[in-house]
Amino acid sequence: MIQTLPPHPSTKRQALGLVLWLVLSFSAALTGFVVSVDGWYTQLNKPSWNPPNWLFGPAWTTLYVLMAVAAWLVWREGGWRANERALGLFLVQWMLNALWTPLFFGVHLLALSFVEIVVFWVVLASTLTAFWRTKRVAGALLIPYLAWVTLAAALNFAVWRMNS
Repeated sequence: MIQTLPPHPSTKRQALGLVLWLVLSFSAALTGFVVSVDGWYTQLNKPSWNPPNWLFGPAWTTLYVLMAVAAWLVWREGGWRANERALGLFLVQWMLNALWTPLFFGVHLLALSFVEIVVFWVVLASTLTAFWRTKRVAGALLIPYLAWVTLAAALNFAVWRMNS
């Protein structure tokens, strides 16, 4: 007997799923609205390779879209039941993403935010691997995100060391 894969969700359900993944991904940015990056951050010593402030908005917008599409593609491959580990890792990295901003910008805990971003990086790398195993394009969509978090971790470390 030939075993067939379950059909993909209906077009309407797929569209709704994509919208929900987009909302979830972008909601991690909400923590940035409750903390101010002005003042305190502008007065810190930063390395010469610190990206310009105008770059952060477009970069994160792009990354949140890529995250959402990646999660949506994995979700489409059998839903939560079939991809519980991969999607669970996605949610954990999403929470760590949302936590970093208040730690760094909100309460100015540079050392703790560095430890947190290292944990975040490990979970994100695990998410990328799990997504890659489920659907390669989904894993590939997370590569720019991992690269950006790598840069953010290096920047967090440098700022912590330059201001301790």
